Amino acid sequence: MMAIKMEQGMDRVSAAAFAYSSTAFPMLTGTLVTAAGFLPIATARSGTGEYTRAIFEVVTIALLLSWIAAVVFIPYLGYRLLPDPHAPARVPRSALGRRLHAIREALPSWLGGGTATTAGRDPYATAFYRRFRALVDWCVRHRALVIGTTVLLFALSIFGFRFVQQQFFPDSTRPELLVDLKLAEGSSLDATEAQVQKLEAWLQKRAELENYVSYVGSGSPRFYLPLDQQLPQASFAEFVLLTRGLAEREALRRDLIALFEVDFPELRARVIRLENGPPVGYPLQFRVSGADLGTVRGLARKVADVVRANPHARNVNLDWEEPNKVVRLAIDQDRARVLGVSSEDVSNFLQSSLNGVPITTYRERDQLIGVLLRGTDEERARLSLLASLSVPTASGRSVPLSHIATLEYGFEEGIIWRRNRLPTVTVRADVAGSLQPATITAQLVPQLDGLRTQLPSGYLLEVGGAVEESAKGQHSVNAGIPLFLIVVLTLLMLQLRSFQRVLIVFLTAPLGLIGVVLFLLVFGVPFGFVAMLGTIAMFGMIMRNSVILVDQIEHDIAAGSRRWDAIVEATVRRFRPIVLTALAAILAMIPLSRSAFFGPMAVAIMGGLTVATALTLLFLPALYAAWFRVRRDEPAAASRLQAPD
Repeated sequence: MMAIKMEQGMDRVSAAAFAYSSTAFPMLTGTLVTAAGFLPIATARSGTGEYTRAIFEVVTIALLLSWIAAVVFIPYLGYRLLPDPHAPARVPRSALGRRLHAIREALPSWLGGGTATTAGRDPYATAFYRRFRALVDWCVRHRALVIGTTVLLFALSIFGFRFVQQQFFPDSTRPELLVDLKLAEGSSLDATEAQVQKLEAWLQKRAELENYVSYVGSGSPRFYLPLDQQLPQASFAEFVLLTRGLAEREALRRDLIALFEVDFPELRARVIRLENGPPVGYPLQFRVSGADLGTVRGLARKVADVVRANPHARNVNLDWEEPNKVVRLAIDQDRARVLGVSSEDVSNFLQSSLNGVPITTYRERDQLIGVLLRGTDEERARLSLLASLSVPTASGRSVPLSHIATLEYGFEEGIIWRRNRLPTVTVRADVAGSLQPATITAQLVPQLDGLRTQLPSGYLLEVGGAVEESAKGQHSVNAGIPLFLIVVLTLLMLQLRSFQRVLIVFLTAPLGLIGVVLFLLVFGVPFGFVAMLGTIAMFGMIMRNSVILVDQIEHDIAAGSRRWDAIVEATVRRFRPIVLTALAAILAMIPLSRSAFFGPMAVAIMGGLTVATALTLLFLPALYAAWFRVRRDEPAAASRLQAPD
């Protein structure tokens, strides 16, 4: 703005003052609208909202400080640094200076290139601006075609969105891998440790590893916030592998998956990258709930067969299936009473013999060590000796356990998972290949619908995993959308003071989806939770540009210009600031586009802003002219009388 006004003949102080007085309030409105785009993140009451809330806080503070710098510090810099357009251009003496001067002269005038204009000369009379003015005039003249084409492109983008893969959060880029080992339910710690030692012997030969640690009978402590922690189980072990880098991590992961496919038949293994966002566990999950355990497990096995048939699902399993082996005692109460032995006596005896009972405490410095009384190792380890254990009687003598009880061998559920008080079996699976869990789930749901219709009354089949967690995050963000709309509409009303103009600005925001879908499809990037946040924020950026353009049109109409001329000329004058600010935002996203976490958001913002900027400069003038029925032949006085309130 300062450069243009100085080219039009203003002195430095007047140009700086004009830039402040004419743009400060619209820029503040646009800045607050952009910050409001992140409001749904701040108000999201979920794990995903907690995980991403800092984005709103940082962006809002940065935007407000940038506005202060733009309206206070930048005019001062412009006063001190902008070249005087009235002075003849001087060619630098140094070779580097001459080269930079030549590059600047070769740039288009709208990027700040070309020779200095003479005082009072119209900077928008260049060949580039004449062509752009003609294009805007054509769009206003053929407004129905422009609006119809834009609406058609928007409809195509909505249709094309179904081909964009959906994602919750991407995997972490940390170099760790988790390896979960699960033996059959009821396996002992010794059996689990034997498998751990076998895998440790294989890992010791791998050069990709910095170090590793194993946990037998439990999962790793929470060394990483989104870690999916595991419950203690004797039949479970977990490794944390620290590799030397991402390439080494992926190579080791491939080799481990291949190893478990041909070796370790005694267990089910899972090789996992660390997650970003709230922990999900298995990305593919389908829950079957009902009152009868046998029926629920049978239905879950049918679901597992459907999931297993999908080529993109691997490691399909049920979260609880095989029962534990148990030994029960059927006490002959008549014999026991004759010998003076009660059921409680038998229970206490077995407890002391097999597990041990505390009898005292040994103090070693500041440590208290419990002392247990229990049977010998042989008695506790050999099940065949259980019947011959001597049970003390009331008379002081002992009798074999087999004289008063019969040993019965059987099975029982090692664990029962319940959800909403109903026994629930979850069919779980990992993803093989590059497809996202939401895409595979979308393939499986139609196949499971037939099974769902055959469920007995009172039985449920629900989708879990990444799809469910993503829906929770989406719902928490959607709850903040009304607040976002109220804040944005209030800000627009304060700036534009017209319901119709506010609606025009508001209608331009969703058009950024055209570019979002296009770029996501072209670059093969999934649309995840972070990309959704970027898309919402992009709406605020688009409305910021629309506010500035509509405000300029209204200023020109109020100054006496015909409405047709005001639309065209305001668009021409706002072309450079709108395009340059959009380019700055787009270029700033390029480093983020390579980030595993922020990459989808960066691509969405880049695509949306690219297309939305063009639509702001072409579609918005056509929409404004159609909305207020602007005619080329109407006089300036009529334009002022018909100017919208």
